[in-house]
Amino acid sequence: MSTTNTINESLINSLNGNNVKVHTAENAIHESFFIPKPVSKAYFVLPAYNEEESLPNLLKRIAGLPQSKSGMVEVIVVDDGSKDKTADIVKQGVNGLPLRLISHKRNMGLGQAVQTGIKEAIKLASDEDIIVIMDADDTHDVTLLSKMIEKIESGSDIVIASRFVNGGDDKSAPPFRRLLSRGASFVFKTVLPLNDIKDFTSGYRAYRANMLKRVSKHWGERLIEEKGFACMVELLLKLRHWSPEITEVPFELRYDRKLGSSKLKLFRTIFQYIKLAMRDRLAPPPRRL
Repeated sequence: MSTTNTINESLINSLNGNNVKVHTAENAIHESFFIPKPVSKAYFVLPAYNEEESLPNLLKRIAGLPQSKSGMVEVIVVDDGSKDKTADIVKQGVNGLPLRLISHKRNMGLGQAVQTGIKEAIKLASDEDIIVIMDADDTHDVTLLSKMIEKIESGSDIVIASRFVNGGDDKSAPPFRRLLSRGASFVFKTVLPLNDIKDFTSGYRAYRANMLKRVSKHWGERLIEEKGFACMVELLLKLRHWSPEITEVPFELRYDRKLGSSKLKLFRTIFQYIKLAMRDRLAPPPRRL
């Protein structure tokens, strides 16, 4: 070992003994994404597959937000090969709400729909903007946008709408979905280094645009590889390598407003979660570009 390495190691050990965070090769990917500016725009990304029944109500709720009326909101709908009138509903538009439609020629799965939406959003967004990903089935409360913006402006990089913190609830969901969500959260809290998070599987989150830009540049097409519902956990696990500040806000799932049929395949999703957990444990952390 060289004299320089010996000195560096001694210095690191000394600093660690005084509880000082040291940026070694293992944690060198840490970055600060905080921008001391108000959020200027919120881009909603809605992955949609056969949502002709629920989508109109959701778009009207978004259009009714104070942020929409002030021109702060834009919506990107990714039609993932729907066989119904999902695309037509988006083309018809909603008064006062800027809408963009991206269509997959065939159904490619939730993961690819989310990836497509993120790509479009980061092309449009400025660094101080936020990107909100949510389900298109009208089960998510759009009025949480105000709380999400408040948390982002206070320093959070990711804000999770959480069913499992005080004030959150998912009692309107079918028992098998509630069991799956709780089971997945327990597994990921147990085996993965994100144990402060209570709701791993929530599909409703806000992200700093500049964070998604940098992380997407690193991962490219591999940002999301899971096709199904496990893609949201995968995205969170990949983002963690940049040490983001993550906050959860209470969220009441309104499954009673869902008008279309569920797209979740129980056993397939369980398998995807298990595979994802194993892959994450075995894969080396990414290196900075």
